[in-house]
Amino acid sequence: MYTKGVRLTKTGIKDAEEIKKILESEGFSTYIWSDPPGTYYPVHTHPDREVRWIIKGSITIGIGDEEIKLEEGDRLDLEAGIPHWARTEKGVRYVAGSK
Repeated sequence: MYTKGVRLTKTGIKDAEEIKKILESEGFSTYIWSDPPGTYYPVHTHPDREVRWIIKGSITIGIGDEEIKLEEGDRLDLEAGIPHWARTEKGVRYVAGSK
């Protein structure tokens, strides 16, 4: 369904400390990030493997012709170098992980 190197997992976990603990046990550096309603990031890439795990709100990630809507408790894994864009209409708060 999704581009190679992209994985969506519907975990149901929304507790920031629990999420950070899981990601850090997998070797990720973590931080919490928030974007207000209407935020848009044009197409970009990251030099590292990235995770976005939604605590509150929602965000849509575009990869190629696909749009992936992330809701509370969803985890998105992106391999390094995958071009993507992001937007949030209502605002979002998430744990970000990089390695």
